[in-house]
Amino acid sequence: MEESSGLSSMKFFSDQHLSYADSLRPHEARARIEVSVLNLLRILNSPDPAISDLSLINRKRSNSCINQGILTDVSYIFLSTSFTKSSLMNAKTAKAFVRVWKVMEICFQILLQEKRVTQRELFYKLLCDSPDYFSSQIEVNRTVQDVVALLRCSRYSLGIMASSRGLVAGRLFLQEPGKEAVDCSACGSSGFAITGDLNLLDNTIMRSDARYIIVVEKHAIFHRLVEDRVFNHIPCVFITAKGYPDIATRFFLHRMSTTFPDLPILALVDWNPAGLAILCTFKFGSIGMGLEAYRYACNVKWIGLRGDDLDLIPEESLVPLKPKDSQIAKSLLSSKILQDTYRDELSLMVRTGKRAEIEALYCHGYNYLGKYIATKIVQGKYI
Repeated sequence: MEESSGLSSMKFFSDQHLSYADSLRPHEARARIEVSVLNLLRILNSPDPAISDLSLINRKRSNSCINQGILTDVSYIFLSTSFTKSSLMNAKTAKAFVRVWKVMEICFQILLQEKRVTQRELFYKLLCDSPDYFSSQIEVNRTVQDVVALLRCSRYSLGIMASSRGLVAGRLFLQEPGKEAVDCSACGSSGFAITGDLNLLDNTIMRSDARYIIVVEKHAIFHRLVEDRVFNHIPCVFITAKGYPDIATRFFLHRMSTTFPDLPILALVDWNPAGLAILCTFKFGSIGMGLEAYRYACNVKWIGLRGDDLDLIPEESLVPLKPKDSQIAKSLLSSKILQDTYRDELSLMVRTGKRAEIEALYCHGYNYLGKYIATKIVQGKYI
């Protein structure tokens, strides 16, 4: 992609200066695809055809801002109306130009058939139909983002369903349309799998007597907390995405935050740059999905691990930062999203060159995690 300050002959919808992706019904999404095709045909039939450029919302950090909540505590990343160019005449971006139309074609067919596909399923379909243009999953993922940026509608509106790794457990009842309610406290230590169908999540009835929602970075830690039934001692709901959060888990958490607006959302992550990046994705969204961030952001607070917990951890359990950690730290420190307390924590990691994992707390016994969380909550030690 190359940045462009000028207008383009292919700037569909950009005159509306939208900086977010709409949630559309299938016929509305098909209509936007049809308008794009009609605009292309109109240009092709003009006396002086010019189909060299596609203008897309710039998804680089330089075009991102943080919307600070005024009437709400939720802040989220959003993109302003700076554009990039995907050019048919540029050898580096010509394939990207064609990929956009290929993905829109498949999405139109999916919407006509009233089906949903994952991005993985989309990749294999495109690999079969257009092997010269799609050779990797990342090319499909980037092209889907390009289509979202072009049409200003969410990927779910295009018939693309989230692949979910998320689990939920604790004091929550979920009732999908036409089904019996599920008691998430009775699903065992494995928890209840969060569906990737965002429409189903949006229409699921939620009931809870919890007082906290706790987001857990790691599956193993989630398993330990649920197996120990910590939610019986701390009235809470545990959620994990097993690492970096997928769209469905983020949407589920956002849905819980709007259904139960008075429940604090607390995050338990490793004390390292990757853990903070995971927390920030839940809290603010991501730049790559900046057009859709408002649909997923939540007011998440950081309960641990933090710098003031290092006294609880043996020195030998602190390990050196990895090169990948340093890259993530540099990226976060140069971003606009970090509040001062988060920036101080990250600076301490960089200054000491150390990282600590949640499992380091097991030096106090395998049942210590519940006590640790309870102490943090009672003392109000979350930021």
